[in-house]
Amino acid sequence: MLTLTVLVPVLGALALVLWPGVTAEAARRFATAIAVVPLLALVAVWLGFDTGADAPAFQAVVTVPWIPALGVAWRLGVDGIALAVAAMSALLFVAAIAWPTDTRGRARAYYAWFLFLMGVSLGVFLTLDLLLFYVFFDLSLVGMYFLIGRWGHGDARRAALKFFIYTLAGSLPLLLAIIALYLASDPHTFDMRALINAQPVAGQPVRAGLILLGFVIAFAIKTPLFPVHTWLPPAHVNAPGPASAILAGVLLKMGTYGLVRIPYSMLTDTFARYALLIGVLAVISILWGALVALAQTDFKRLIAYTSINHMGYTVLGIAAAGALVGSEEAARTLALTGATVEMVAHGLITGSLFLITGSFWQRTQDYELAHYGGLAQITPRLTGATIIAAFASLGLPGLAGFVAEFQIFVGTFAVYPWLAAFGLLGIVITAALFLLMLQRLFFGDLPDKLAGFRDVETREGAILLGLLGLVLVIGVYPMWLLELINSASAGLVGGA
Repeated sequence: MLTLTVLVPVLGALALVLWPGVTAEAARRFATAIAVVPLLALVAVWLGFDTGADAPAFQAVVTVPWIPALGVAWRLGVDGIALAVAAMSALLFVAAIAWPTDTRGRARAYYAWFLFLMGVSLGVFLTLDLLLFYVFFDLSLVGMYFLIGRWGHGDARRAALKFFIYTLAGSLPLLLAIIALYLASDPHTFDMRALINAQPVAGQPVRAGLILLGFVIAFAIKTPLFPVHTWLPPAHVNAPGPASAILAGVLLKMGTYGLVRIPYSMLTDTFARYALLIGVLAVISILWGALVALAQTDFKRLIAYTSINHMGYTVLGIAAAGALVGSEEAARTLALTGATVEMVAHGLITGSLFLITGSFWQRTQDYELAHYGGLAQITPRLTGATIIAAFASLGLPGLAGFVAEFQIFVGTFAVYPWLAAFGLLGIVITAALFLLMLQRLFFGDLPDKLAGFRDVETREGAILLGLLGLVLVIGVYPMWLLELINSASAGLVGGA
């Protein structure tokens, strides 16, 4: 089942490449249908997933030998964290592919790159082989590079190049750290499960610290965290709306998921030793992202900086969970569960916001907040969707963002109370910036040039209803999600 999840989108991309003369609408329908297959496969895995205390940590495991001499195999499997993030990612890909956009006469290539990106991105979350993780991690750069560079606007090529070089440079320390971890294992293996159980560099503080540094640099760039975040705003501003939704909702999660899956799990003692520094970096990112977003006059750039802020919350929860301070196991489990819920919530919420910015661009080719106002008078559906997404992003109770942030801060207060206190300031700033954004876009006088601004159309409305409806469901009744995630986080914290 998991193999199909990865291979079907890649094969669908190949089919589009080899399908000459396909119309734009046929390409979109075909790509959407192909994208639904991995989503349904992950739902089936979810329904069969055992969250019991005696259940194996990784389930639905597939192992096919690839390079036995190196201990490399096609290994796929999921725990509760991987399954939650992968399912959210698959849903967001379906939404982004189905979203109406101008493919500039190159629909076949546009949807082929989206399907390729879907396959390799899901591979990052589903693989249990460290070398395959690196392969999928790097291949995701290729798909996003072309989506930004060929279908973006403004200075898209430069933004795509900066994105690619920055994140590829981050992949170098990742590769070195993976090789070092492989060489430290006995017998040598890339099997993540074996490496988690063996903790191969335990008791070697210098070696383990250097390996941790390689992983942290790579994942900090991908997340991104301050100060290695500067590639993100131009990439978002110049990318088409659906690509921005995937960049924020899926690709950024590779950084935070990578932190949990590799250094947190395989270098437990070393991660604990440096958890406070990682937490400090997270709080700086929270405050920096919120303050810089508050100063933005560009709608899309504002949303981009809030991603830095929200990924800071996620990393703060991961740092608190890995701290091994005292005997606060329940609090650390809560922090890790909250960090994972934040990954899911941020993907749905910010993915929706970037799709909405795509609607603005399709109608006006303008992101400047000062050029808008009064849209609530003529676009009630767009106004309602944006308000729900903004309120969810600022952490309003009853929506998914609150469920995530509440758990992160409760867990962090038990471990690093002063870090949690500073981090809470980010929520206040985020609330202010989103309220100001809503005021500038939808309230006040309606400029004459916006009199013909169209409300969201049927397809756009259906997609936003699906994503934001799930945000509301998680906010009101999160138990179905928390039970899945907690089955993994309790095991990770308890085994620390």
